[in-house]
Amino acid sequence: MTRDDAPSRSVVAIFVACSLPMFMAGLDNLVVVTSLTVIRVDLDADAAHLQWISTAYIVAFAGLLLVAAGLGDRWGRRRVFTAGIVLFTAASLACGLADTVGQLIAARAVQGVGAAMLTPLSLTILAGAVPGHRRGLAIGLWSAANGAAISLGPLAGGAVADGLDWRWVFWINVPIGLLAVVLARRWLPESRLPETRIDIAGMALACGSIVAGIWAVVNGHERGWTDPAVLTTGVLAVLLAVAFVSWERRTTVPLLPPRLYRIRAFTLTNVVSLCMHFGVFGSIFLLAQLLQVAYGYGPLDAGLRTMVWTIMPMLVAPLAGIFTQRIGGGRLMAAGLALQATGLAWIAAIAAPGQPFAEIVGPMVVAGTGMGLVFAPTAAVVLAAVRPEEHGRASGANTTVREFGGALGIAVLGTVFQARGGYDDPQRFVDGVVAALWVGVPVVAAGAVVALLIPRGAGQVSDPSAAAVAPGGAADSAIGTDDALPTQVRPG
Repeated sequence: MTRDDAPSRSVVAIFVACSLPMFMAGLDNLVVVTSLTVIRVDLDADAAHLQWISTAYIVAFAGLLLVAAGLGDRWGRRRVFTAGIVLFTAASLACGLADTVGQLIAARAVQGVGAAMLTPLSLTILAGAVPGHRRGLAIGLWSAANGAAISLGPLAGGAVADGLDWRWVFWINVPIGLLAVVLARRWLPESRLPETRIDIAGMALACGSIVAGIWAVVNGHERGWTDPAVLTTGVLAVLLAVAFVSWERRTTVPLLPPRLYRIRAFTLTNVVSLCMHFGVFGSIFLLAQLLQVAYGYGPLDAGLRTMVWTIMPMLVAPLAGIFTQRIGGGRLMAAGLALQATGLAWIAAIAAPGQPFAEIVGPMVVAGTGMGLVFAPTAAVVLAAVRPEEHGRASGANTTVREFGGALGIAVLGTVFQARGGYDDPQRFVDGVVAALWVGVPVVAAGAVVALLIPRGAGQVSDPSAAAVAPGGAADSAIGTDDALPTQVRPG
């Protein structure tokens, strides 16, 4: 989409059409966490199965994001975006119909594929619909919608698991998905970069490395780290990663242009995303269960209390988007990660079976505020660091990194939990959660240090009036290029 189309269309409607599917996909990142205790009993699942119910979605999501962004550039962004909504909706229906844990895990993986097709393109389409001087606010609102999905995920899952069959956690996506398809077809024009070529080999190597690595981590504790299957899969993950890097250096159509790796703001922001989501998703996966197993709350009550943490990004992200446009994103991200690490360490230091919930409200608010300070600056800095025609792939790369960080966080922290805790006793459960949180804290803190190395002013639009008329359509003045977006647009 180019800015020339914006006057003839409602920007509000475009925002809703872009954000609703992304909200639905974001919701399903965490919607199952408060339903896991019910699913565990109903489908006779063990701890490793519960991890895969969450990570199958995230691994498929992370593994295909860059490919989906490239397909959107080549075949049409609205076409791929809409196809992703349809696939996600159908997979949600299949999740609710699953009779075994294996069927549920498989359907969750297909959900992840659909989410990969729609999430990066939602930001790409939205970024092209607003003037550069308003892009910070637009991205802040988009991030707030993402934060709302994270906020409502545990609550929605808990409410459904408490009042209805857990299968409605997934079936609720069906009417939302159908509405999202109608809005996308009605309000979003088609746009493409027809000369784009797809790096099939790079896609296969990246996906293989991600899946193999996560499988080895998740199964390492149960099978043993010296188990031949675990060792073989771990080595395979490393070899595929090395092969991917080597191939990307030689191919003429890499998943990401090599020059992007040399842009300090782009590269460091992706490292920050990896660290933050490692701690966030790994922690929420455990804390939502902690409220039920160790504190005695039902799924709905646990979901309501989790919102003390997860509602903060929805409140903070729009303000963070505005401040990023004015002062740059690096310092905001550093502050957010520092708050996130402080909140996790605080919970780890005081957690105990049956303690009053009021004792952990403070650290949950601190951690949630930190999340909100990271979301919007991350998106703004990544887009401002690249050329307008690279927005789709840059957004896909960042989402890939953060989803991989989330999958890795669930796998690693879940493995630590299995080694130090269990479901049979509240104290054992707390011991496992505390051990896992202390692994997550230094990773998040390291991300805060990395964020301080991001160049000052990254993500900032220094000349709003120039940005408003820049030919590229996305704050070209902030990225130092006057390249126009070579996009063919067909009215929707």
